Amino acid sequence: MSGTTAAAAGLRRRAAGAGANRWVVLVVLCVSLLLVAVDATVLHVAVPAVTEDLRPGAIELLWIVDTYPLVCASLLILFGTLGDKVGRRRILLLGYALFGVASALAAFAGSAEVLIVARALLGVGGAMIMPATLSILRQVFPDRRERALAIGIWSAVAAVGAAVGPLLGGFLLEHFWWGSVFLVNIPLMLVSLPVGRLLLPESKGTGDGPWDVVGALTAAAGLFGAVLGVKRLGGGEAGPLTVLPLATGAVLLVMFVRRQRRRAHPLVDLRMFGRPAFSTAVGCIVLAMLALVGLELIAAQYLQLVLGLSPLETGLRLLPLTFAAMAAGLAGARLLRRFGPRRMVCGGFVLTGAAVLTLTAMGQSDNTGLLLCGFLLLGFGLETTLFAAYESMLSEAPPEQAGGAAAIGETSYQLGAGIGIALLGTVMNAAYAPGLSSVPGVPASASAAAGHSLGEAYEVAGRLGGPAGAALRATARECFVHGLHVTLLVSAGLLLLGAVMALRLPRTMSCESPPVELPAPREVAPSRVSV
Repeated sequence: MSGTTAAAAGLRRRAAGAGANRWVVLVVLCVSLLLVAVDATVLHVAVPAVTEDLRPGAIELLWIVDTYPLVCASLLILFGTLGDKVGRRRILLLGYALFGVASALAAFAGSAEVLIVARALLGVGGAMIMPATLSILRQVFPDRRERALAIGIWSAVAAVGAAVGPLLGGFLLEHFWWGSVFLVNIPLMLVSLPVGRLLLPESKGTGDGPWDVVGALTAAAGLFGAVLGVKRLGGGEAGPLTVLPLATGAVLLVMFVRRQRRRAHPLVDLRMFGRPAFSTAVGCIVLAMLALVGLELIAAQYLQLVLGLSPLETGLRLLPLTFAAMAAGLAGARLLRRFGPRRMVCGGFVLTGAAVLTLTAMGQSDNTGLLLCGFLLLGFGLETTLFAAYESMLSEAPPEQAGGAAAIGETSYQLGAGIGIALLGTVMNAAYAPGLSSVPGVPASASAAAGHSLGEAYEVAGRLGGPAGAALRATARECFVHGLHVTLLVSAGLLLLGAVMALRLPRTMSCESPPVELPAPREVAPSRVSV
């Protein structure tokens, strides 16, 4: 009896020791997330150099840029639930290895086809890493107060990664060839792999029932079709090549949901959506990204094409947004304890809406103070909303479903971003194009071409030259600013809808102490796989 007691006490001491290293674990997870976030945006500035070197066609160039986020979004649920079954740490380490190999392949790609394959493998690695970081975080920080702080740091790192990508890419391109934007991943992965193997704890779900291979592949194919269709809609494509993948994806996702409801041990327990806090948090993530990602792209066009700023100057103007988002992430845990999920998400939506309405004062001339104020409010409000929504979603999910819940959150983020680009892009075009239909001295064909985008309008104006070209350029600028104002108002309406939706979240942050659990032995029986 005394030997059993002593063994139990030793296990508890070891568990306490592991808990003391949880902040080191957080650092490792944040480095993982930073790499994935940077890689999502680092290629954007390298596109001209890639085009000059590899000479890809228009379709190939599109796939070079879009393959990574498309594959990553499609496989999040597959690898999130697989991590729940076979071990989240195992999936994360495999993701590290694949990310490193794919980075080397991309860096030394000699053709557009090889680069597309490498970007697809990077997407697979990213899908293995992203949900694993959140689900391990959920396991390592059982106390909700500490977990809220950890999620705040995690989300701040994500904001940094998205902003650092273009700046890092620009710096590397000034000194090295375009492949260096991928090569920089390799030494970091060579460090992360052994450190992660040494420090990260293994965790998994209850292990009940087989892993549903057919369900996982159905979800992956459905998400691929849905995200591809949404991306094409965002690019203004509305033909059969857009409708077909969108419809196919929707059908497959419906089939996935029906299959999960019938199974005794589903990949994703859809009963989680019956919890108001969980379903509302997911909806808030979608709505926040829907309202703001398309707006970010339009803002970048405004800074470059209307105000005439260089890409570097544009990136620097957008940095206050990133700094504000970092501040909101770091302060998020304290704000959540003080105000609770409901008031924090509502307040974040309202603050972001106020920022958007402030930016409606933007005109054709530069107003540095207005832009600074608007971007600061935008970054702080958006990050406050996303932080509290992610924290509520993850806390509502059962620990054994942490990987699936994290994958749902990341998928919601990606889908919201894609739908936002499509929706707000459509609103922008509808408000922008009509004003160019009757510019004095400009032929109808030139007006129609100029109505596609402001950049194309400038090209047409340059070819026309003379008074007609000058009139077209001035009118296009005026119409773009008008379209921007309309888009901002629509975005503000969506944000107000999000604030109303957030009223379903809990008023206070529940922080019950979790029961003490002994760690499971490292040797486990192999998991079954179902087809």
